[in-house]
Amino acid sequence: MNVVAIILVVWLAVGLLYWLRTWVGVVLVRGGVGRLEDVNVSGGDAAGREPRCAGVDDPERAWSRVSVIVPARDEAGTIEAAAATLMAQDYPNLQIVFVDDRSGDGTGAMMDRLAANDSRVTVVHVEELPEGWLGKVHALAAGWAASDGEYVLLTDADVHFAPGALRAAVTAAADGGLDHLAACPAIWPAGAVVDVMVAAFLRQLLALALPPTKVADPSSKAYFGVGAFNLVRREAFEATDGWEWLRMETADDMGVGLLMKRSGTRCGVVTAFQHVGLHWYPTVADAAHGAEKGYASMGNCRPVPILAGAVALNVLESAPLAGVAAIAWLAAAGAQAGWLLVTAGTLGAAGVAAFVGSVVSVARWARAPLLAGLAAPLVTPLVAALMVRVAWLGWRRGGVMWRGRLYPSAALRAGRRVRPYA
Repeated sequence: MNVVAIILVVWLAVGLLYWLRTWVGVVLVRGGVGRLEDVNVSGGDAAGREPRCAGVDDPERAWSRVSVIVPARDEAGTIEAAAATLMAQDYPNLQIVFVDDRSGDGTGAMMDRLAANDSRVTVVHVEELPEGWLGKVHALAAGWAASDGEYVLLTDADVHFAPGALRAAVTAAADGGLDHLAACPAIWPAGAVVDVMVAAFLRQLLALALPPTKVADPSSKAYFGVGAFNLVRREAFEATDGWEWLRMETADDMGVGLLMKRSGTRCGVVTAFQHVGLHWYPTVADAAHGAEKGYASMGNCRPVPILAGAVALNVLESAPLAGVAAIAWLAAAGAQAGWLLVTAGTLGAAGVAAFVGSVVSVARWARAPLLAGLAAPLVTPLVAALMVRVAWLGWRRGGVMWRGRLYPSAALRAGRRVRPYA
């Protein structure tokens, strides 16, 4: 019993530290990240002036020109509904650039139909992918070349926009003098297991891996990017190393944030839960496929770090379950409990409290289902199994299979830019 109790005490002590750190991280994110819904769209600044293009006095053309780049490959099932919300935006000076990245379904034809009915829409068809480029990064670069906006929004083909989203974002960027604005979208429910997996991943990313709280601080190395909503100012972006520097970065969304921050531009992060939303992964199978890029981003194309991460994830994320077990064991022992068991029960109670506190904080902040967050320890073995699958597939293939092409490990390691800074 003593050996088991000692192991349990160590496990619960480490788990308590992990969940306390997570809770603190969540609190910092909640206090340090603004909300797009708080932006005063009726006027661009405190004096009531709208964001204007230089030298333009026509009220209908007063807003800075915005180009929205939407890359897509084989997304005929999702792009039309999402595109409808983008094309319904009332932003008065808008260009939409759809990029068909070698699609084999009806994605390209659907884009052409949208362009035929809306003069604001431009379509770029990518027929071949050059060597040394990831497909999505190349598609973004192709869309960039076809755009002409003073601000450029990089987004995905499954992202939905609420009315006024672009006006609010441009106002926020103009008011803050920002060259890059990343907006965190609402992740809509897709299914019980997927919702739990997504809730846990977002909590870990925001609170531990790449916290966005210091992005606006010029003296900090902190950076952040969101694939659903990266708004950049063209002049500032074109003063950076550009798409060439990111050509083999699997975490291209974070890469944009890093690219902008390292060049000395002004960056910011907001939540856009009422303005932007999407279903991240509709099924567990889709989540498993999407995780395959993690062989490059999580493990630097080496299986050992991913396998070690799977073990650590199981130990830390399941600590609240061990805490409940320790409390039950202590209650059953009653007056016969020794000091080790009392210590385990105390640590377990504190760990459970820290776990619940962090989950409740995330759910209230992100307007996410509370039950999904609380169920995270139950799904941890599945997530760990997916990480093992990622390590196995990456090792067996010798790289990452993505968008119809195998990218060798050596090339991905050489092109990696994004790394955790927390």
